[in-house]
Amino acid sequence: MRQESAETIPVSMREGSALSWTLSDGVIELALHRAPCNELGSASLEELEKFVTALTLMEAEAHGLIIYSEMKPGFCAGADLRELYQRSQAMEKIQAAKGVRDFLERIHRVLNLIDATPLTTSAAVHGVTFGGGFELALTCDLIIADKMARFCFPELRLGLIPGFGGIPRLKRDLGNAVVRDLLLTGRSVNAAKAQQIGLVSQVVGEGEALRAARATAAQLKKFDRATAAAAKKFIKPIPHEELRREIDLFCELFARPAVEAGLRKFVESTDAQPYLP
Repeated sequence: MRQESAETIPVSMREGSALSWTLSDGVIELALHRAPCNELGSASLEELEKFVTALTLMEAEAHGLIIYSEMKPGFCAGADLRELYQRSQAMEKIQAAKGVRDFLERIHRVLNLIDATPLTTSAAVHGVTFGGGFELALTCDLIIADKMARFCFPELRLGLIPGFGGIPRLKRDLGNAVVRDLLLTGRSVNAAKAQQIGLVSQVVGEGEALRAARATAAQLKKFDRATAAAAKKFIKPIPHEELRREIDLFCELFARPAVEAGLRKFVESTDAQPYLP
């Protein structure tokens, strides 16, 4: 990777260790590329914060945003649980709880800004789209999935709930029966089922999600940008109050011994991590 100072890199192009973005022909593309499957930890969050700062500057030149993954296993496996566990062990419980709340508030700010951008946004997903990765996809207006994509909230296995805004956004977009099933069972759903329940707007062939998202973005260019932004604001309110309550509940649950035990089991396991339930 070419090394340049932040000041010399155009806001429309940035390459980091976890993600990169470009702006071309009115479409911003945010590529996730942190091995093994774009786990969201402190490094990814710092780069996402830089991205949303740049996003506000690029919005005047763009009409669309596409988020996709360059990693073979999938879109995103969720939060970096190893980092979360290591931090919890390295600090006093009060400090660890404060650190978790700070992290959640920061990532909520990032995801809320992506959710609220006037641009029409698409998540082009494949493979694993779990936990925090699922929550990132839910910030987008459209989810375009290849046929191998799977969606899941596995957090209850750790004694937690999704903490990056997933529950309020899923409730906004789908019926409560679907939300309860995904949240309380921890089961994954495939792309076909996700389209059937209204989660996914398009299902395409394996490896074709990004191509389809680019074709959709080209179609969007035909329409008046201000009209599209007004329509989006009307039909896609941000559930701010429920998002704040989600942070409070996550932090309350995080303090329980069952969570520490669940994280320890995950971190210390020598089994291969298949991601899929």
